[in-house]
Amino acid sequence: MNFTHNVVSLGGVTVGLSIAAWNITCWWTGHKKRNLAALKDLVPFAITALYGMLLILSAGGMLGGGADIGLWGSSAIGDAALKHGVGGDSPNVTRHSNLVLSDGGHAVVIIATVVLVAVWTRKKGFRWDIFFNLICGISLGLSSGVAGAAGFVLSPVVSTAGDWTVGLL
Repeated sequence: MNFTHNVVSLGGVTVGLSIAAWNITCWWTGHKKRNLAALKDLVPFAITALYGMLLILSAGGMLGGGADIGLWGSSAIGDAALKHGVGGDSPNVTRHSNLVLSDGGHAVVIIATVVLVAVWTRKKGFRWDIFFNLICGISLGLSSGVAGAAGFVLSPVVSTAGDWTVGLL
């Protein structure tokens, strides 16, 4: 596996979708009434996964580099699972159009990072659920097709909101 930025393999998408499936299954089996009010329990998963997508859309720096390492790791684990676990192959499934955040979008990523660190350090101990949800978003953010649709929509929305908020528009 090459250690390159903005490349996701089928293995990485498989890891991301597996983490999403785990969270949704745990939510599904933990609720007797599956109504709209019960969906609020999925909000922390969704927010941290979307934040992971923003991280992988960051062009560089320490946060983008950390996300790149997470993407590389999830792709390597997923590639190994596909190749050695079921005898499959793991092609590149990165979208063809390159999405990047604007300067205002990068400001939103920094603000979201501060909020996440505040949440992460509020309770004592390392929160593995947040870590895995971030890996889920990082793994799915660059995917072409339905798995990466949120990243495709998220980039222009966050960039526009960030530009508008900080006065770049």
